[in-house]
Amino acid sequence: MSKPVKELIMRDYRDRMGDVEDATVITLRGIDANRNNAIRTGLAAKDIHVTVVRNNLFLRTFQGTKLENLEPVLKGSNAIVYGAESVVEVAREIVALAKKHDEIELKGAILDGVLFAGDAGVKALSKYPTRDEAIAQDVTLILGPGRKLLGAVKGPGGRLMGVVKAIEEKLEKGEEIAKV
Repeated sequence: MSKPVKELIMRDYRDRMGDVEDATVITLRGIDANRNNAIRTGLAAKDIHVTVVRNNLFLRTFQGTKLENLEPVLKGSNAIVYGAESVVEVAREIVALAKKHDEIELKGAILDGVLFAGDAGVKALSKYPTRDEAIAQDVTLILGPGRKLLGAVKGPGGRLMGVVKAIEEKLEKGEEIAKV
């Protein structure tokens, strides 16, 4: 392959992926064209993109970035899957697809420069919370003690207000309140 063609391919990788830092690596070998198109269309509907790559050109293109850490899993025929809100969502979709299509091989994923190698790594990543889910969990943890404190403070005050309300109702009816 000539140098201008290689540079063209590398420029295409940069244009497609932009500033993506997290991705999943899979192999689609053995999947016929119709199923391949159906998989890609389904993923595209969820804003997930699939790019088949030439390993050496991909590594040269993203040398010095977090994607460089994918090198150990870039052996043989590979496709880089990226997009959606986070690589966790991508991993969840790919794991679900791998259950339907036995031919899909999960090779690895990268999140914040950390490599999740192999089938087990991608499946483990798919169980992580997404950014929004993690924020929701944190907010719940932060607000939990406040809710308990509010309940503890409000509880005795509510009972006291109940007693005051009962006294008020008795006085309005003209009943006498007995001393305790």
